[in-house]
Amino acid sequence: MNLERSASPLRILCLGAHSDDIEIGCGGTLSQLARRKPRPEFRWVVWSAAGSRAREATRGARKFLGTAAEGAVQLHEFRDGYFPTQFAAIKDQFESLARNFRPDVVFTHTRDDRHQDHRVVSDLTWNTFRNQLVLEYEIPKWDGDLGRPNLYVPLSESAAHRKSKALVDVFGTQRAKDWFTEETFLGLLRLRGMECRAPGGYAEAFHARKLLFSASGDASSR
Repeated sequence: MNLERSASPLRILCLGAHSDDIEIGCGGTLSQLARRKPRPEFRWVVWSAAGSRAREATRGARKFLGTAAEGAVQLHEFRDGYFPTQFAAIKDQFESLARNFRPDVVFTHTRDDRHQDHRVVSDLTWNTFRNQLVLEYEIPKWDGDLGRPNLYVPLSESAAHRKSKALVDVFGTQRAKDWFTEETFLGLLRLRGMECRAPGGYAEAFHARKLLFSASGDASSR
């Protein structure tokens, strides 16, 4: 599918193990997509969101998607840190999701992420969605598992600062973590912006593992 030329609304699936993952990994990109005409149809699925984390997940989606978040958010309450032991139950929910929503683009965790919950979501994404463009986002953390992305989405300086500020504002439960700071998020965005020579100096980066090139002049991915 040629995303640039499509006249019909894109269907975009956003998958995150925890309440802040989607926003950290691809919040800036999603904010830009939400402004496309016609406006895309989103599904924003968080697999571990209960109590205050559920409220943050809903607020985060609204912060980054605006009115496009209405009806898009789906929250589950799988136990944080134990996704490998809940694999079958999570897979059942993935299959249900695929029956009810056929996305053009899927944003998910990178398969090389060292967090066990993130890897389960990434594995099940590839297992479930085999004919879609899958973009794996990155999350900075102490594991030191950032890789070499091969697809970049430029952000303006103002968009980068809005994203980093929104993350700290929305996710109060995470502020005690020493890495959860505006400096961390801006630093990664600036590094990726330098790597792709983004006009605004900032960018989000993704792993696009399978690309399909059509010699007829149309390019798509899956």
